[in-house]
Amino acid sequence: MVAPRIAGIIPARLASTRLPRKVLRELAGRPMVEWVWRAAQASGLMDPVVVATDADEVAALCRARSIPVLMTSPACASGSDRVREAARQIAAEIYVNIQGDEPTLTPDFFPPLLALFERPAVEVATLAVRCPPEEIANPNAVKVVTARDGRALYFSRAAIPHDRERTGFTGYRKHLGIYAYRQAALERFATLAPSPLETLERLEQLRLVENGIDIYVAAAPRDTIGVDTEEDLLRAQALLAASKAGGG
Repeated sequence: MVAPRIAGIIPARLASTRLPRKVLRELAGRPMVEWVWRAAQASGLMDPVVVATDADEVAALCRARSIPVLMTSPACASGSDRVREAARQIAAEIYVNIQGDEPTLTPDFFPPLLALFERPAVEVATLAVRCPPEEIANPNAVKVVTARDGRALYFSRAAIPHDRERTGFTGYRKHLGIYAYRQAALERFATLAPSPLETLERLEQLRLVENGIDIYVAAAPRDTIGVDTEEDLLRAQALLAASKAGGG
């Protein structure tokens, strides 16, 4: 069997709401977007791995650092829309949407994600980890519950499942915002209107769930630090500096 061609796409914009220009912020001597690209490239599972942006400044930085870059429209409403636009310029069977604000990703995140596609039924894949206790009640840490076969039943900012009898349940799972799509699923997703649950929870992946497009969830090797605030930036900086000092 011929292995499917897999492309990695990193949507990167400057106008992020909570921390503008974050993809260009420097951590341990490299801009954030370069950390993400290096991790994806080093996995050896995707070809090409490109940054998709509407910002000339991001494109110029990428070219200066020999990072492949594609220009996309400023009208893209979301990272998924930007991935879809970039995907139309790259022939592949599977596309991986890699968030540009996840600088602590490492190459070992990609094998469990992409291994799910060995199952023909899988159209969309993502990752989750055991939710740290301090994040169970945090609405910014999205929780996911799955069926026994790994199919996502629901994503929520609430603590799901609800421990009604207060048993001390600790098996909450935190969703990590990295997705992989078969080409047809990515195209279909982009044609769907925002769904009621998506609008209510402000979670784009619920558009897929509500329209009967199954998402399968694999276990990630560890949690990441998604950078949305200055505090997140400092935590990521400390982790990356320590990793770099240790030869990582």
